Amino acid sequence: MSLPEIVSRERWRAAREELQLKEEALTRARDALGAERRGLPMVAVDPEYVFEGGDGKATLLDLFDGRAQLIVHHFMFAPEWEAGCPGCSAFLDQIGHLAHLRARGTSFAVVSRAPFTRILPFKARMGWTLPWYSSYQSDFNRDFEATLLVDDEPVERAGISCFLREHDRVFHTYSAHGRGLDGLGSTTSLLDLTALGRMPESGDRVRYHDEYDD
Repeated sequence: MSLPEIVSRERWRAAREELQLKEEALTRARDALGAERRGLPMVAVDPEYVFEGGDGKATLLDLFDGRAQLIVHHFMFAPEWEAGCPGCSAFLDQIGHLAHLRARGTSFAVVSRAPFTRILPFKARMGWTLPWYSSYQSDFNRDFEATLLVDDEPVERAGISCFLREHDRVFHTYSAHGRGLDGLGSTTSLLDLTALGRMPESGDRVRYHDEYDD
């Protein structure tokens, strides 16, 4: 593996300032893309999906836990697998404390096609406390393209889907799969995928995770 060139502090500073201009341009472009993403139309979710979680059966509306928005991580875990996807596991390992999302009206949940009885021991092994649900008895994965049919065989695909709630109506606002998850994991990066974004109008400053009124 080749290493970077060794230069003087002055040459490093000049090269760094040149790169910073490109980074700032990328930040402005990312902000513009986020605004365009928030302007996407939304689709009503009509099917009554049923999931299984730690408290038994749940609907998609239940996964909101009373909040305005829901982010679902499509975790690759097929019914016949003994353990979940290593790449999806690495993604979940980097998710921060959910209090920061919840304080901004956004819930986060993990959904896999494996039966909940298979999810539970793997979740315990990983030491996660994130809400995790099985979509084993519904078409949720297929409808949101987290499970594709290839040569008539189901193939799992990692992804993120965002939903917005208006009273008891649920709307699908955004989805990304594969490389679309690159760079995600922080609270702000996840909120930037949602229809309401970071919601600065809420006026709620960032706090220690145990100081929020959920």
